[in-house]
Amino acid sequence: MPHIASWKKEEVKDLKGLIGSHKVVGMADLSDIPAPQLQKMRRTLKDSAQIKMSRKTLMNLALNDSEKTNIKALSEHMEGQPALIFTDMNPFKLYKILEESKTQAPAKAGNIAPSDIVVPQGDTAFPPGPMLGELQKIGIPAKIDKGKIVITKDKTVVEEGEQIPGNVASILTRLEIHPMEVGIDLKAAYEDQTIYTADLLTIDSEKTLSDIQNAYTKALNLSVNAEIFNKVSMPILISKAATNAINLAVNSEILNGKTILLLIPKAYNQMLALASEIAAKNSDAVDDDIRGKLSSSTVTVEEPEEEDDESPDEEEESEEEKEEEAAAGLGSLFG
Repeated sequence: MPHIASWKKEEVKDLKGLIGSHKVVGMADLSDIPAPQLQKMRRTLKDSAQIKMSRKTLMNLALNDSEKTNIKALSEHMEGQPALIFTDMNPFKLYKILEESKTQAPAKAGNIAPSDIVVPQGDTAFPPGPMLGELQKIGIPAKIDKGKIVITKDKTVVEEGEQIPGNVASILTRLEIHPMEVGIDLKAAYEDQTIYTADLLTIDSEKTLSDIQNAYTKALNLSVNAEIFNKVSMPILISKAATNAINLAVNSEILNGKTILLLIPKAYNQMLALASEIAAKNSDAVDDDIRGKLSSSTVTVEEPEEEDDESPDEEEESEEEKEEEAAAGLGSLFG
């Protein structure tokens, strides 16, 4: 049995401990990240995440020996210069933080273009000289104008997914075009027995929020219309039931404390409407009191109320007088 260095055993033990003590474990690629920028990212994440670089074989051993279900599948996402990230934050939030921390960087020979690299039309800072020939050599249309080299139209020099040639990378750097993104590239993250790959972690937060709001509205409408009781739908359903109950009681002329205030004005108006039709055919069929009410009901002018301290008892008496007046009107109409 081959001897295994004690430091390797300790490394695997440490990795297993970190895997077991964190909710989320990410697999990242740290390729082409300058040391100063990596240190800056470590400082940014120190309170919320820990980055651990190690040999691939040791990371594989730690993942395979972990008691967490399905976490060994994280090994399938090792690429470039792999590192493990340990955190308790949501994997989507971790991915967003890492993406937002990326910065633009000059291209190097052999880099893969993340998108089409376009040299835009316009003036350059270069005077006439060898630079003109170098631009034309890689297919960039250029000429001399007013003592400077001018690019006459936009030119795509490298298409997305292609390798960047050394001479193109050199020209792009001299033109101060930095097409590469440098930062921690999260390839996958593990949480609650599930592996989330980068394509799943890439979300449009505004669209997602809008989708959630629409789904919430539709779910609430469904629960109200289907009369499904929960803490959100209950206030709406109770209010709807109360309104329907009052409507039913009014239409059925059921008298109670709520409906009486609606039924008396309704009856009073119906009485006036009937009296109006009767008076139109025979004015003598209604008495002077009703005719007076009919004439005053067309235009009602309310006198400004004097400000006084009316007691609750006086208010109740006023309401009772109105009800008695309405009842008296009905009595005089129907005998």
